[in-house]
Amino acid sequence: MMGQQKSEAQLFNYAVNLEKRVRSNHPLRKVKAAIDFGFVREAVAHCYGKNGNESVAPEVILKMMFLLFFDDIKSERELMEVFGLRTGRKDPRSQRAQ
Repeated sequence: MMGQQKSEAQLFNYAVNLEKRVRSNHPLRKVKAAIDFGFVREAVAHCYGKNGNESVAPEVILKMMFLLFFDDIKSERELMEVFGLRTGRKDPRSQRAQ
């Protein structure tokens, strides 16, 4: 079942304000303004079932894959480590259990 992208305030509820952490002239701000990643939802809708657990929103997955390329990150595991470092958390997955 295809998930929905939650707003950043809900998605990052552990007191990290991304708007304050990302400098105003960061190149990814231009990417965000220029590209609407929502197009991927319709393109991959046929790949999702109607039953089962809700997945991560396809837009989020595409944005993560874009970051792999943009930042020349070698793996998804390394990407999660980079997320943790950039948000000031050692292990970004530790929030899940709480």
